[in-house]
Amino acid sequence: MDNLFLLLCLISFVCIFLGLLMPKRFVFWSNKKTRKSAGLVYVVLTIVFFILFGMTVPPSQQASTSDVKTNETTKVKKVETVNKKDTEKVEKINNTSTQNDKASSKVATSQSTNTIEDSKKNRIPVTLTKTVDGDTIKVIYKGKEETVRYLLIDTPESKKPNTCVQPYAEKASDRNKQLVNSGNLTLEFEKSERDKYDRLLAYVFVNGISVQETLLKEGYARVAYIYEPPYKYLSKYEKAEDIAQQKHTNIWSQSGLVTEKGFVGCATKTVADSSTKSNSNTNKNSVATTTTPKPSNNTGNSNAFKNDPSDDQESNTSCKGKIKGNANSKIYHVPGGAYYDKTQDNIVWFCSAADAEAAGYRASKR
Repeated sequence: MDNLFLLLCLISFVCIFLGLLMPKRFVFWSNKKTRKSAGLVYVVLTIVFFILFGMTVPPSQQASTSDVKTNETTKVKKVETVNKKDTEKVEKINNTSTQNDKASSKVATSQSTNTIEDSKKNRIPVTLTKTVDGDTIKVIYKGKEETVRYLLIDTPESKKPNTCVQPYAEKASDRNKQLVNSGNLTLEFEKSERDKYDRLLAYVFVNGISVQETLLKEGYARVAYIYEPPYKYLSKYEKAEDIAQQKHTNIWSQSGLVTEKGFVGCATKTVADSSTKSNSNTNKNSVATTTTPKPSNNTGNSNAFKNDPSDDQESNTSCKGKIKGNANSKIYHVPGGAYYDKTQDNIVWFCSAADAEAAGYRASKR
């Protein structure tokens, strides 16, 4: 019955519009076939049939509609519950990930700390006897005075034979002297303990602070001589060098001073080398000629360079007395040569001229 009333309601609703459009056909209860009469009657019929439809709808359908709404509400609640559970799972995963990251960070920190502690244990206390220049000192090591060359850095030259004093060399030397005299001195070795000149190669620390890193950070040194990487402190040294370079500190303040091969230029017009011309026909004294800084192939006279016996070194002594090479000038001298006996600093002995030339040395012109 409810479906019948619904159908009649829909027909009456349609007849409203048809009666307004064609009153003569759809008004059959009166002789006055007007639009007003048609619209009024069909509106009333529509309302009546709609009310009857509502009254005849079975309670089960109303309950079903209510159940549908209830089910939809329940589904929404279930979805919300599932979303909450998913959110909780995600939070748990995030918390677990965070805990794992913290644990990894602690492990990495612990490993780094252990490495540093191991390095500290390997450091050897020594006694300073002399500061040679910006990257070289002399110490008492195992009861003997040894020359220590700083590992991985290079400073401008101030005492290298046959060369002028380079810019910032004296400042670097003074700063190095200040550092190594400021506390307890220790050495740490890595890979080769000695270089080809039999000098100790080491990391130098004063009261646990790296002297190399300080010189780099303050712009007195450059990172150099990376022969057998990896090195323990290389990355720290490179960062320290970058800091000075970005701030244009000291050696980095002068464009072109620092090159991959070393330092260029002279700080003063100090005589680097001079030659002595003697007159064999007279008894006059030798006179030293002063020139502007200029590299020379030979060892200068006493006015140009005075040898420091404490700075003398020899290597490859198994060939001693044969070919004598100067490690600074990369020139070798043969017995009977003009400068064979005069060459006294940083000597490298060779058994033959061929050995010297194979090592990058050239023959003296005199």
